[in-house]
Parts: sequence; C-alpha cells; structure tokens
Amino acid sequence: MTAKFVPDELDRRIVAHLRVDGRASLSKLAAAIGVARGTVQNRLDRLLDTGTLLGFTVRVRDDSADGAVRAVMLIGVVGKSTTQVIRKLRGIPEISTLSTTNGKWDLVADVRADGLSDFDRVLREVRMIEGVSSSETSLLLSTV
Repeated sequence: MTAKFVPDELDRRIVAHLRVDGRASLSKLAAAIGVARGTVQNRLDRLLDTGTLLGFTVRVRDDSADGAVRAVMLIGVVGKSTTQVIRKLRGIPEISTLSTTNGKWDLVADVRADGLSDFDRVLREVRMIEGVSSSETSLLLSTV
C-alpha cells in the first residue's frame, strides 16, 4: 500500500503564494520562497500528481458582479445517497464550492447567482434532487 502524500512546509508555502497569485510564474514563486525554479516545478508537479493541488483558477472580487446574489446553503441528505447528491450538485454551475460537514447538515454549498430569479431556480433545483432531505439557506449581504 502506498503511503499518503503529506505536503511539507515548502509545499504549503508554494500553495499559499498561489492562493494570492495563481498566475505567478515559476521564477516569481522561486524568488518569493527562496528556492530554485526547478524545485518549485518539481514540487508543483508532485502536488498536481498526488491530487493535493487540483488546478489553478481565477478569483473574482465579490463586488465585481452587480446584482449578484451569494448565499450559503446547508443541505441534509437521506441515508447513503451522499455520493449521488454530490454528483448532481457539482452539475449546478451556480454552486462554486461544495463541502462535506458534520452535525445536523451533511453538505455546505457556496451559491453564486446572477440575480434573485436565478437564485430561486437554484434553490428549487437543489431541493428537487433525489436524496436531499432538507436545506437551509442564508444570503450573504456584505463582506466585513
């Protein structure tokens, strides 16, 4: 059995820099961290190969989309249908992040919709998924 990969301090520093600037060049990362460019390349390759780093993405300022509606949706799942529910939720483009959790709720979704009518459609779509037993949604009003 292969041992699970555990990122070390250098890996965590690389990821931290990428969270700030996901488009940083290898040279820029190497200079910021104080290691050789080849070291950064090898570490990134390993982080990607092990699935620790899933890819690179664009971050958009929360206030960049006028009329955008953001919310946190807590979702309860019936029985052993979590995998099927997750698969269906991942197909909804307005769900930007999906996490498992403990306690009363099984899943937490970060919902981003273009307006209230789109938001309403997403709520109905989630509630219609077979295996979803309940949900509770809180609109995010402002970032403080």
